[in-house]
Amino acid sequence: QVQVVESGGGLVQPGGSLRLSCAASGSIFSINYMGWYRQAAGKQRELVAIIASGGSTNYADSVKGRFTISRDNAKNTVYLQMNSLKPEDTAVYYCNAYLKAYGSSSWRTYWGQGTQVTVSS
Repeated sequence: QVQVVESGGGLVQPGGSLRLSCAASGSIFSINYMGWYRQAAGKQRELVAIIASGGSTNYADSVKGRFTISRDNAKNTVYLQMNSLKPEDTAVYYCNAYLKAYGSSSWRTYWGQGTQVTVSS
């Protein structure tokens, strides 16, 4: 059994900062990519940032220079530091992990339940 759990969302004023955390737990053999996605009301889910096990990263153009993704491989945890937040960053933020579980012959993506981020004055 594998679980992915996000934390750290909330309400913040424009220009403020938040740090999201996401931990993968359970019978995990290896994790490749971990990433953050978001879905605003009435819109499709979109990639925010992704980080490989070796540390290479990729960001959506809309968050470059404001958001930073990082991970702690020993803790199977990924973080998203969000600075200079804008109202258009308001969304439910989802974490995922592309991993292989013990006893499984294949890699698959596991998703968290999401955490709400609201940027408003």
